[in-house]
Amino acid sequence: MKRILIADDKASSRELLRTVLEHQGYEVLEADNGEEAWQVVQNEDLHLVLLDLQMPLLNGYEVLREIRSNGKLSGLPVIAITANAMPEDREKVMAAGFDSYVSKPVALAQLRAEVSRLLGAG
Repeated sequence: MKRILIADDKASSRELLRTVLEHQGYEVLEADNGEEAWQVVQNEDLHLVLLDLQMPLLNGYEVLREIRSNGKLSGLPVIAITANAMPEDREKVMAAGFDSYVSKPVALAQLRAEVSRLLGAG
């Protein structure tokens, strides 16, 4: 079973994403801040990470920087989840090295499509 980490400081956001992903057959882990997310990424065998960009302790960009600078983890697919939905925000996210971008409120069809695309199958 493919394992996905949802890192978001809002419990309601994590719950929605978890429900959708578990319904698709994924195992879901959660983190409510960037520091916890980085610890989970280092200690669990993950297939994908969904990172909120605005979290306490470490933001999504900082967590991504840690992932990309770690040789063992650098290829881990990471989707940015953010309320910042302007075209320049998407460009900034993709330039930072994220594999995909999903704006809040999350369009569930888009989320499912991006997860399937990055994992190769639903």
